[in-house]
Amino acid sequence: MYLRLPSLPIVRAFSFIPTRFSTLRPFHNCHHPRREPRYRMPAPKVTSIDALPASEAKWIEFQKISWTDQAGKPRIWESASRKTRGKSGVDAVAISTVIRHPSRPPSTIIILQYRPPADAVCVEFPAGLVDESETPSDASLRELHEETGYKGKLKYVSPTIVSDPGMSTANMQLATVEVVLGEGDKEPEQVLDDGEYIERVIVPLEELYESLLKYSAEGKLVDARLFHWAAGFHFAKTML
Repeated sequence: MYLRLPSLPIVRAFSFIPTRFSTLRPFHNCHHPRREPRYRMPAPKVTSIDALPASEAKWIEFQKISWTDQAGKPRIWESASRKTRGKSGVDAVAISTVIRHPSRPPSTIIILQYRPPADAVCVEFPAGLVDESETPSDASLRELHEETGYKGKLKYVSPTIVSDPGMSTANMQLATVEVVLGEGDKEPEQVLDDGEYIERVIVPLEELYESLLKYSAEGKLVDARLFHWAAGFHFAKTML
């Protein structure tokens, strides 16, 4: 979730209904990247784009940064900044998962949701904003459970990283969570907020890179962090 990123109180319009209303197949019956059942809903769309006065901005603000370059020349930089950064100093988290099952290959969870700034369905990691008083580690486990229904063990948290430092002061951490399932375990229900329309998809790790290329060919936009992660895994197998 990213414009309030992870427990986003921002409305996320999406053309699929939350899977808590879905009839789900057991994980062990899934032979291909699995997508939740679709229901007919009005397609989300951008209806207008207007300038945002600073007094109306709830989640972000614009900054004018005065700085001096390596040659001693004074310069100005325009930047966007989140208003939601809490005590941890980290804006958001994204969560890569490894699902282990006794009879299925190691898999991961990706989500699909409509993003108004992109005016497209985006393919992403589960993700969200870090709340005021929580740690990035706690936010990672909370967001994974809310967006996918799964609970697991936190195995790794990255240093604080940035994704678009030429435009924004926003930062994040990337967590890896291991989910261990047993034979016959039922698919958990998502815990979505009102206004959240998120489709979760289970993808075998071996098929992730090709799955993202297919989503892109369909006209969906793949989040850069997810694609870099998948490409790194793919290139490590094919180019080294």
